[in-house]
Amino acid sequence: MRVVAGELRGRRISAPLGKKTRPTTDKAREATFNALGSLGVIVGARVVDAFAGSGALGIEALSRGAEHCTFIERDREALEVLRENLETLGLSECSTVVRGDAMTNIGLTRNVSLVLADPPYEFAQWSEFLGEVACDLVVAESDRDMNDESPAITGWEVTRVKRYGRAYVSFIQRLA
Repeated sequence: MRVVAGELRGRRISAPLGKKTRPTTDKAREATFNALGSLGVIVGARVVDAFAGSGALGIEALSRGAEHCTFIERDREALEVLRENLETLGLSECSTVVRGDAMTNIGLTRNVSLVLADPPYEFAQWSEFLGEVACDLVVAESDRDMNDESPAITGWEVTRVKRYGRAYVSFIQRLA
């Protein structure tokens, strides 16, 4: 797996072994961040990479000009790989790593402009998760179309959904 674009384009990102994490594909990351770039929300952003795994989403954001990324991950092995990736890529100074559950810790993040959420596919707590988010834009990767979840998500609107293989990437905007 590699950084798709930006300052770190082409640099290698390690992923944890096993099936506990499911890194976002290069194709999905490229399309997602191209769309975020066209919205003008990456450069200078303060980002949270919830359910971070290897950190590929947050690393991509930093490579493309985000100011800071907070990575939230609970799995010990994934945390080791994440910290190694940040150190190897020289991103430790613009990163914070939080060991713990994303559901518990997302509510503690403040002054954030974008949340990237790639939970395990069986995740079904979107309404609760979004209820704790402090910013107005969430990019969510899931095994289902988030439009199917939208009746249960109060105060948010799914504005874009794209499918990449088994994964659906949804842009979810807070309603005014």
